Amino acid sequence: MLAIRLQRIGKKKQPTYRLVISENAKDTQGDSLEILGHYNPLSKDKTLEIKEDKIKYWLDKGAQPSNTVHNLLIKVGLVTGDKKKSVVITNKRQAKIDKKKAEVEAKAAVPKEKPIEESKPEETVTEEKSKEE
Repeated sequence: MLAIRLQRIGKKKQPTYRLVISENAKDTQGDSLEILGHYNPLSKDKTLEIKEDKIKYWLDKGAQPSNTVHNLLIKVGLVTGDKKKSVVITNKRQAKIDKKKAEVEAKAAVPKEKPIEESKPEETVTEEKSKEE
């Protein structure tokens, strides 16, 4: 099966990506059939240069874009539909997130104790009134 996906190029901590078409089972750094464009997420306007006619050709042939590429193609307007989740959270990580969220909610739900006002007992107040009379 063919896949349209991103191939990372560029320096350390300065990634740029190529949009390539390759076999799904092959390594992303391996040989690709064709370069379909470039994507630079670090530039101010997040540069995306694509060859629209080539992408349409490969999509018609049955190539499947990765989730990230699918979202980029929606942004450009080549593909219609909803965006896909490109980040997967494991069950273990989700459990940690839920646990922290529950702790925060528990702390927020506990009412703070009001300071006790120092007042005289009612008996002493009534005694003082009777003395004044």
